[in-house]
Order: sequence, then structure tokens, then C-alpha cells
Amino acid sequence: MSGQPGTVLETALTALIGVRYPIVQTGMGWVAGPRLVSASANAGALGILASATMTLDQLRAAVKEVKSRTDQPFGVNLRADAGDARDRVRIIVDEGVKVASFALAPSKELIAELKDAGVVVIPSIGARRHAEKVAAWGADAVVVQGGEGGGHTGDVATTVLLPQVVDAVDIPVIAAGGFHDGRGLVAALAYGAAGVAMGTRFLLTSDSTVPDAVKARYLKASVKDVTVTTAVDGLPHRMLRSELVAGLERAGRPAALLRAVRHAAAFRKVSGLGWSQMVRDGLAMKHGKDLTWSQVLLAANTPMMLKSAMVDGDPSGGVMASGQVAGLIEDLPSCKELVERIVAEAGETLGRLRTL
Repeated sequence: MSGQPGTVLETALTALIGVRYPIVQTGMGWVAGPRLVSASANAGALGILASATMTLDQLRAAVKEVKSRTDQPFGVNLRADAGDARDRVRIIVDEGVKVASFALAPSKELIAELKDAGVVVIPSIGARRHAEKVAAWGADAVVVQGGEGGGHTGDVATTVLLPQVVDAVDIPVIAAGGFHDGRGLVAALAYGAAGVAMGTRFLLTSDSTVPDAVKARYLKASVKDVTVTTAVDGLPHRMLRSELVAGLERAGRPAALLRAVRHAAAFRKVSGLGWSQMVRDGLAMKHGKDLTWSQVLLAANTPMMLKSAMVDGDPSGGVMASGQVAGLIEDLPSCKELVERIVAEAGETLGRLRTL
């Protein structure tokens, strides 16, 4: 591989998807919309559209908008436990979307349905046993997120989890958690990965629709300004430290549950879901993750508190999911500039290694 931006870096991931570079822009809720996804795809990466906060009509419209902006492959991220998951799958199939990605492991039947329609299935996992399970069910590739990653995360570092999974499965493994540059891409490939997935780095681009005031908070953050808390929805969630997060941690469970009830009502209006559907989704989430009803209710906090920051532009009134890598990011390139930089730096890094 050379360091020239026009060079195609071929791995099992690029062969599977048909993208130019083994780089994935993750499906971040309220962030990974048509503009960011199409810009990522046009830059040669795999852009993933976040659909969990969209109605079915909004999802179809978003997919059509991405297709109007790019002729490159892209994907849609789905909630496997959503009551309307199969309706969303039908949209993906009807619209010819190349990739379906999942934050939770989809069922064996759902994987088969997608694969029969020619859709590439890529679940995200945080443990080796989960990777082994979805690989046995027929998943085409898997994203492995270590504890450095933003949003819901585990406590095993990428450098430990990644080689575990690479050794355990025979499908392409995409490394996530802590990546932002060409050196990281080379490191992931050295571990045996077929590429890297990045969320925070693509959030902090000029193509991202996240409001400027919120981007400024990310750029200002140091590594120590990124924390993991269970105060938002009862599960470990990596985000930027803020006055709101500190207040949530002080408030205790009763206040959090009351806030969750209000947020559930607000999310119902945004998503178009009826109360009965939300209860069914809650049941699926409860059993899928082995959660208490208190944790299921707290989960209603996440989408609306993310929306406050990522859409409404209120960094003090919302939460800002973030990987630890935010502390290393200092600029807002376009997706094209970012991908070209990563590829060039990867080439330079490989060149240095060849001289050893």
C-alpha cells in the first residue's frame, strides 16, 4: 500500500462491501443522518445510517436521500429488538441497501432473511462469545467495540478484545474503540482486523450536522473529560463529563425514573410509536439484555437526552456520547479530508515499519 489518497487498500472488508477503504463511519443516533453517511460513502468509507430514532417513513426517506447523494455502498443500523424490525428490514431490502448493522445481535432468522435478500449483515459486539454466536448464525462480519468506544460500552480494552475475537471467528472483524488516524488503522490490521470503525472522529467533521456549540465541547475535551456513567439509563455509557452528568449522578434513582417517564412520553411523539408498541419493545429489551423494569424505563432517557445535545445544540441540557479518543481530536475536517489523511498516514506508517 502506498500513502497516496487514490490508492485502494484491499482487505476482506473492502472485498465484502465494495468500498474503497476499510473504514466504517458508525451509526450514531441523531448524528449519522443522510448528509454524514453520503459524505462518508463518497470519501470511500462505509457510511452507516442510524435508524433507531426514525419512524418507518423517515427511514425510507433518509435512505432515498442517501441514494440521491451517492452511488457508493452504505448501510443502515437497526435495533434487533424493535417491534417493527422486520418492517425496517423490508425497507432496506426494497431500497437495495448494501449493509444492515446491529447494536444488539439479531436473531438467526433475521440474519437469514437479510442474507437471502443479498444484504450484508454486520452486528456489533463487545465480547468474544457474542462474536462466536453471530458468526455461527451466519453474520458476514462483526464490529468489535472495546471499552474506549463511545455510547454503551464494556470494560475490556480494544487491545485485549480485538485479538480474542480475531482468533475466535473466521469472518472479517472490524475494530472499534479508540481509532481516529492512520496509525490506528495499521495497528488494527496488525492485530488481524479487516478494518476500523469510528464514531467520534466522524462526528467531529464538517459534514456532521451536530451543532457547532456541541462540537466545540468535544474539541475542548481532554482524555480525562470522557467518563463512563450508569446515571443516564442504568447501563455503562461513555460520554463527555458535564454539569448534567454530574447532576444525574447526584440525583439518585427516583429522580432518574421520573425523568425517564417524561422522556418516554417525549420519545413516543418523536418516534410515532404507540404506548403498546413501546411496552412490547421494552419487554424485548428486558429479556434481550436481562434488565430490570427500572433499567428498561431508564433506557427512555438515552434518545431524548442525546437529542438535546446532538440536534437541539444544548450541551448543558443533553448528554454527549463520546469515545475516549475525543481527547486527541483537535479539528473538523470534511469526511473526504479525514479519510484521505488516514489513508496517507497509514501508508507512511507502513513505510516506516518496512525499514525496521
